Amino acid sequence: MTVMDVGRLSTLVRDVPGFPVPEVTFKDITPLLADPDALRLATDLLAAPFEDASVTTVAGIEARGFVLAPAVALVLGCGFVPLRKPGKLPYHTRKEEYQLEYGLDALEVHVDGVGPDDRVLLVDDVIATGGTARAATNLIRGLDAELVGMGVLIELAFLGGRETLDGVDLHSILTYDS
Repeated sequence: MTVMDVGRLSTLVRDVPGFPVPEVTFKDITPLLADPDALRLATDLLAAPFEDASVTTVAGIEARGFVLAPAVALVLGCGFVPLRKPGKLPYHTRKEEYQLEYGLDALEVHVDGVGPDDRVLLVDDVIATGGTARAATNLIRGLDAELVGMGVLIELAFLGGRETLDGVDLHSILTYDS
């Protein structure tokens, strides 16, 4: 494996002004995902803070959380559970609505996706205002699983998402202050 520092990861995230709405600058991680050394490093860095946390399940948030969460689950030696947009899961679900920086949305999880015996790590690509992350934590806690923390590739600190997580142990790899 090629040695790569965290600073190199930030060079593989490109800004896309005006996407998906004019007032948002989207952080596009597809260049990072296309680089195998960067993807490996990002996955390892997301897993590392939780290696001794006895995680039983990694929950990934649709859509880009699906790219990172299963890889983190493999590193931690546990399973993966998808948190999806409404109507995408085939079995009985629990739903949680949330406010986006540019609209309303919701997440769902299978009612048997996690339970009281599970120690869950949430993984997503970005935390911005925290609405999606908060909905995900509510879903996990609502099924009586223990939420051990959350790992994100990018934290948009200027949007204050961390403060909405009600004590969740949040680890971010890249932090943007503006």
